[in-house]
Amino acid sequence: MNKAFTKEDDGSTPERLPDLPISGHPNHVTPQGLAALKARHASLEAEVNRLREGREFLDDLHPLAVAERDLRYVEARLNTAILVPPPEGPCDQVLFGATVTVADEEGRQASYTIVGEDESDPEKRLISAFSPLARALIEARVGDIVEWPKPTGVVELEVRRVTYRA
Repeated sequence: MNKAFTKEDDGSTPERLPDLPISGHPNHVTPQGLAALKARHASLEAEVNRLREGREFLDDLHPLAVAERDLRYVEARLNTAILVPPPEGPCDQVLFGATVTVADEEGRQASYTIVGEDESDPEKRLISAFSPLARALIEARVGDIVEWPKPTGVVELEVRRVTYRA
């Protein structure tokens, strides 16, 4: 084959990594989640610019490709974000953005905050609105008993408290 018809990688352009998968669920975000997405966007933009400026010194262009892929993902999430503000005034019903304190059958209490997918962090008890626990809690009110389906069986939880971040 003639060399004129082949493309050799000279390292001048980074590889384009495939985009990260985007959830098919509505992209609801809390005010805090939207602020976090905006901060992540700014950070990634700065990282991409820094890597592009210094790429002639890079032996590996993979970090630039990763940063560009992550920036595309965050831009897509920002473009589809649906801000869900907390309810005005007192509300004892579990809705998106609620922090819910529940008690299990043994009386052990735990609190969870229902957030958007990008904001979820189970270690911090920030659970996605599409998780089984959140789906069990949504629309419940203080005093209600909900059933949380788990792989080990159904757990009954009593809703003890519902609060919203301002």
